[in-house]
Amino acid sequence: MINQMRKHLETQGAPTKAAVILALVILISVGGRGSGLVTTVDAIGMTVGDMDQSVDFYSRVLKFEKVSDTEVWGDAYEHLLGVFGLRMRVVRMKLGAEFIELTEYLAPQGRPYPSDTQSNDRWFQHIAIVVRDMDKAYQILRENKVRHASSGPQRIPDWNTAAAGIRAFYFRDPDGHYLEVIYFPAGKGNPKWQQSNNDLFLGIDHTAIVVDDTEKSLQFYRDRLGLTVAGESENYGTEQEHLNNVFGARLHITGLRAATGPGIEFLEYRTPRNGRQTPVELKANDIAHWQTKLIVSNATEAASILRKSRTTFVSPDAIVIPEETLGYKKGFLIRDPDRHGLTLIER
Repeated sequence: MINQMRKHLETQGAPTKAAVILALVILISVGGRGSGLVTTVDAIGMTVGDMDQSVDFYSRVLKFEKVSDTEVWGDAYEHLLGVFGLRMRVVRMKLGAEFIELTEYLAPQGRPYPSDTQSNDRWFQHIAIVVRDMDKAYQILRENKVRHASSGPQRIPDWNTAAAGIRAFYFRDPDGHYLEVIYFPAGKGNPKWQQSNNDLFLGIDHTAIVVDDTEKSLQFYRDRLGLTVAGESENYGTEQEHLNNVFGARLHITGLRAATGPGIEFLEYRTPRNGRQTPVELKANDIAHWQTKLIVSNATEAASILRKSRTTFVSPDAIVIPEETLGYKKGFLIRDPDRHGLTLIER
């Protein structure tokens, strides 16, 4: 296309040349933004310490349904996840149309979730579970004695036009992973959350990750992976402080989406700026490890493209999964600029 436009340029006069030059600049600019590698956000995964305990919690309390339960070991999985001598149990669970994947490392076991984690630490990640009624959901969570991360459900005030009326509450699962229940009033969020449904827990709207620099993260998720920015807001005030349980919290929030699947939300703390970086020694068998699973059309090509852009790889390359035991043909684990885990898979 660019070469054709250049040939056309050589035969035109000055006014037309100027227009074509402008078109070339726009085309090159657009072509450099977003490879479109990712087609779907498939599932959000986390490492757990006791699978039976976690499955009970997610199914009994939050009404997730078990879809599959697989035990794997061997060289391919060791290279995929960067953990030698592993044997792991992977359980896939569904709520509404969205999925989570829980992984227990039977060997070798990793480190527990850091007990002093704060919501602005860089390794923070959660899933936002949509509820039809916040008061009823909070009552169920209280009855099941969940650990509070927020002081209680918070309502985003009306002055915050982008998020006015949304109610949210942070809590912890048995391993200490942060979770959120979120309620969207009419006119907010995905319209599907307003559809008539008698279920209390409806599905997963997004996974949220703390980032140090929104623009740097956009260069990775938007420009390299091809996700689309869906919205932005600036959240602060006593409600936000009590939701995150961080005094003085002021966040720039950016939501991104692929063509299908839950969103990925950036949480950049403008204040306070004292959140800790993700340890470089974090491994996939550590309980603090999350991995968002993204579908690509060709894992080998995607790995090659990302390696050229100096993406941090955990896997040596796209790994062929024996007999597609994990539900996909090939995959590889990488880390984003803040060391959040992402597994890119080819079905």
